[in-house]
Amino acid sequence: MASSVKQYLDSLSNEARNAIELIRHCVKARVPESEELINYGILAFALVPGGKRDAQIMVAGYDKHIGFYPGPETIAHFSCDLAGFKRAKGSVQFPLHKAIPMDLVSRMVSHKKRLV
Repeated sequence: MASSVKQYLDSLSNEARNAIELIRHCVKARVPESEELINYGILAFALVPGGKRDAQIMVAGYDKHIGFYPGPETIAHFSCDLAGFKRAKGSVQFPLHKAIPMDLVSRMVSHKKRLV
């Protein structure tokens, strides 16, 4: 299990790492004060200083998709926009063979920030 952001990113395929880099840039652009950390063995962004799980967005790279974990409230709020994606109560999967919907990710990050 990764103990640092660099170690986590180095463990990913180039395709997954590139997709996560896009999301990292988006989170930093929307929430410059966010702090990167490893939580549950994956990359997390504390949206407020010292923010715990409810104040974080997490992202994970897998073989065929990126897991994006903004929480149940954000997923519910964007349910219509996420209709074409596999999702669960607090997460969505973005397939690696398609472009990451960065406008949607950006709106989700902003929405989550307003909740914390």
